[in-house]
Amino acid sequence: MKYKNILLLIVVFTITIADLRAQDLNIASYNIRYNNPGDSLDAWPHRKDLLRNMVRFYDFDVFGVQEALAGQIKDLSEMDNYSYVGVGRDDGKTKGEYAAIFYKKDRLNLISSGTFWLSATDTEHPNKGWDAVLPRICTWASFQDKKTGLQFYHFNTHFDHVGVEARRESSKLIMRKMKEIAGTSAVMLTGDFNVSQENESYHLFNNSGFLKDAFDTASIKLSNSGTFNGFKLTPTTDRIDHVFLSNAFTARRYGVLTNSFMGHFPSDHFPVMVVISQAAKN
Repeated sequence: MKYKNILLLIVVFTITIADLRAQDLNIASYNIRYNNPGDSLDAWPHRKDLLRNMVRFYDFDVFGVQEALAGQIKDLSEMDNYSYVGVGRDDGKTKGEYAAIFYKKDRLNLISSGTFWLSATDTEHPNKGWDAVLPRICTWASFQDKKTGLQFYHFNTHFDHVGVEARRESSKLIMRKMKEIAGTSAVMLTGDFNVSQENESYHLFNNSGFLKDAFDTASIKLSNSGTFNGFKLTPTTDRIDHVFLSNAFTARRYGVLTNSFMGHFPSDHFPVMVVISQAAKN
């Protein structure tokens, strides 16, 4: 009888752990490098299958991309069971780079979505803000997890690569917009911020008391590299692509995925993947 009780406890424990793992979400931020024919053998036609296979292998449930052009968005949306939200930054439709959010349709229900421009003067229409060289945007989406019932917001962005003021003010603007759009709901923020973890723009998020870098909180890390590689085998050591989470989520695993294929990378950035757990809705 004693052994039967022990066996029962083992079965219950195993089922409980499996159920908790089933509630995990695999989220990621991925600058996929725009389709530039000048990249030669690293141009998009030569690496799009590598990148799509990477997404499938690591089984991203929801991920934000940066630098994606309309044709690349089409290529990614051809993956089974994935859909996306987002617009091109140059015209609010299909021109220019997207900061799109891709998600699994069988896991997440899309509730609402939108895009705003990172600007001090007009967040609703294409324009350049502050000292930015290019128009910059932030795309957001509200989802409900079909497994847990949790409703959450995902914001995804790409900061200017030159404008110091633009990056700083963009951080402040996104924080304001998050509170306006998401209120007190669970929030995740992904993006290529073009700054390392030592920069003021980064600290505006990480020291906000609302968001925290998943790198800081994950119990298991695979991150012995920076996130920009420039298609070279000696990447930088700075993390310029980040995943921030509100306290509704717990980061269980964090990784900078440095996979290469026959000496080629799927992009000039490495994706940042975080496995998060979330509280089930009562």
